[in-house]
Amino acid sequence: MAENRPIAWQSPLAVGALAGLLAGLALAPQGWPPLLWLALVPLWALGPRAAGAGAGVAVLVSHRWLLWLHPLDWVGVPGPLSLPLCLALWAACGLLAGLLVASWRALVGRLGPERPATALVAAALWGLLEVVLARGPLFWLGLGSAALPGDRPLAGLAVAIGAGGLAAVQLLFGWGLWQVLVAARSGRGPWRRLAVLWCASVLMAHGLGWGLLAVQSPSSAQPISLLLLQPAIPTRHKFEVGQQQRLLQRLAAAQQEASERGVQAVLLPEGALALGQGLPLQAPVEVLSGGFRLNGGDRRSSLLRFAPGQIVPTGWVDKHRLVPLGEWVPFAGLLEWSGLSAVGGLTPGSPSRLLPRPDGAIGVAICYEIADGHGLAAASRDGAQWLLASANLDPYPPLLQHQFSALAQLRAIESGRWLVSVANTGPSLVVNHQGVVQKALSSGRASAGLVALHPRFNQTPYSRWGEWPLLVLGAWGVIWRVGRT
Repeated sequence: MAENRPIAWQSPLAVGALAGLLAGLALAPQGWPPLLWLALVPLWALGPRAAGAGAGVAVLVSHRWLLWLHPLDWVGVPGPLSLPLCLALWAACGLLAGLLVASWRALVGRLGPERPATALVAAALWGLLEVVLARGPLFWLGLGSAALPGDRPLAGLAVAIGAGGLAAVQLLFGWGLWQVLVAARSGRGPWRRLAVLWCASVLMAHGLGWGLLAVQSPSSAQPISLLLLQPAIPTRHKFEVGQQQRLLQRLAAAQQEASERGVQAVLLPEGALALGQGLPLQAPVEVLSGGFRLNGGDRRSSLLRFAPGQIVPTGWVDKHRLVPLGEWVPFAGLLEWSGLSAVGGLTPGSPSRLLPRPDGAIGVAICYEIADGHGLAAASRDGAQWLLASANLDPYPPLLQHQFSALAQLRAIESGRWLVSVANTGPSLVVNHQGVVQKALSSGRASAGLVALHPRFNQTPYSRWGEWPLLVLGAWGVIWRVGRT
């Protein structure tokens, strides 16, 4: 009889780092779940150090766009310090991710990673942590977004369980694959049965996700026409007088075009209008634009609503999730430094993402708030009929734009709402409630484009239940684990 032996790993840290490389490449913009499942095998099989190394490498690979912050002379950082500071920020993200995952793996090790009950508890815990982190300042991509854009049927599970549930499913697929490999190496007879069961689970998950997307009924409401204005103004020159004048000229032309063509609203990206800047002309069309406003003595980045015929804002949603070191710096007054942003230090607004409007409320995500599915699902539950993502994303490379697009698709699927993204350099696009991109403007170029969307009123299971399925999964795992001791 063959000995029941685990898989032999010659160099756990090297294997963990290689797995992290694969995981980083599997995340958006590729969205290759099978590559991720393979990368998750060492996460389960090896100890905390290897798991931490893998997580750190995965974040360094997927977040390499942070290096495009260099040079930082446009925010007052001396040239010789610019590249070291950008490298330090990039490395700090990898280090924090490594420490967090190593801590998670240490807990899993104490519970016994080979136990199915432990796998359920650990997967649920990971998924819940992704949801919690996405509501704070230190999160961008996680396992929950790995299914897009390459595997929309699997992403369809987010209709019921959200991004956190998708993260848990990915982890369980990785755990199942590890069990198949362990059984095959040990020569145990049932390994083929385990492989068939694993494949059947993957196919069932895809079938269920496809079914959840398919049963989302089309909207009976009349479509809405919108005009997207993509300025493509480099952030380093954004507040120069000449650039501001050109933007206002484009906006005036867009208002005029929208009025002539019967468009319901003109949309501009995050930070398009300077503090106190009104519209260039009165026009019988609504304008939704990123900009800035003062609340008492605090400056806030906001999505401003200009009612038809008005040149000053009549409503707004303030940005709640501020970028650390970019828009918010701890003890900034003591440091005499307002961060890596041309707009200086900002203060956060209300966590609600709902913008009431006479024509129907919408849910708003400003910049990397697109990573928080919980907030947009809550806005949909509270009456948002469609979603608007307003962003800048300059000076970052197309890699970040592709990741933003994948997150926009996931948010549309979770909430069952059409989503419009308008960004300074892209992505400016419209996504339907099934996560399909309907139209997109060319990235990196100044342009304007008409899009249409359908308001929706139905609630997805995720909008209703939130993270309750994950909590139930974790509780089930705990009960099972305790009952086996």
